[in-house]
Amino acid sequence: MCYTLLLSTTSDDNLSQFNSEILRFGNTDLERFSFKTLLHPNRWYVGARTGCSCSFRHLAGPEFSFGVPEDWFPEEKSDVEATLLFIRVVRSLLSKGERVDCIDRWEGNDAEVTPWVSVNLSQILDEEFRFFENHQFDFI
Repeated sequence: MCYTLLLSTTSDDNLSQFNSEILRFGNTDLERFSFKTLLHPNRWYVGARTGCSCSFRHLAGPEFSFGVPEDWFPEEKSDVEATLLFIRVVRSLLSKGERVDCIDRWEGNDAEVTPWVSVNLSQILDEEFRFFENHQFDFI
């Protein structure tokens, strides 16, 4: 099983311009994903070094909070770097007046209701951002 990270935005930019070895935006073969709750017209699958969405910083509940990587909770360096690149892309879109949301879903979880998290990027550092399993994020 894998994580699936789906992003939508008002931006018409081709987000694949940000692709690297550790971050990949793709918009082909999207019909296999459910975009029912995403808010914006331009939709992207977001993958990482493994090809799927597993190689980002993820947190599974029951308690969810943003936070910097901690020594007592080891994380892959490339997962941290991929998450940093992702949030920088989101910040760049927001700085141009675009809207962005995304959903982080564990593959096979087809729940219609996904908890929402409003993420005010002026209140958290890039290093603190991580995805919450089975949550939808609205970036402001």
